Amino acid sequence: MSGLGAPMAGEGCTALPFAEEHRAALQAACAEDREIWPIYSVDCGPEGFDRTIDGLLERPDAETFTLWDGQLLAGMSSYLRIEPRNRALEIGFTYLRPAVRGTGLNRRIKDMMIGRAIEAGFHRVEFRVDARNARSQAAVAKLGATREGIRRADTVTWTGHVRDTVMFSILADEWLAQKR
Repeated sequence: MSGLGAPMAGEGCTALPFAEEHRAALQAACAEDREIWPIYSVDCGPEGFDRTIDGLLERPDAETFTLWDGQLLAGMSSYLRIEPRNRALEIGFTYLRPAVRGTGLNRRIKDMMIGRAIEAGFHRVEFRVDARNARSQAAVAKLGATREGIRRADTVTWTGHVRDTVMFSILADEWLAQKR
């Protein structure tokens, strides 16, 4: 179950392990949509970016990537809550710049990430979405993930909001059946 953090390449897109040389460009990309951060559990807006990214990089159960659409830095995403014993992980903390939303990039990136997780031996991929974030819920549903329910009042976000989290998952056999 290794190799999760290696670079990935797909249909016109790439996911590269986070590198310090991309920090400033990623911070600028995250600042393009300051309105979105209140529906995230953590703040990657200009004021919270460094603290949030540093905390994410310190996690032993996470692998974080910068996302690229051709040569354009498009955003970021992570494997989180990596549990090799249970062969489960979450794909989350995804942010895409406004210019690439709705272009199919999210699907191509998620296809790479889900495929990598399954190839590495994981049998369950989870997605956790703020109940207020209808756009992200729709995007996860398009992947073929099953909406499992809502964890009520399970997270206090950086704004102090007590969040309800919509849980989705896709299992390896479901994913492989879709790809046939």
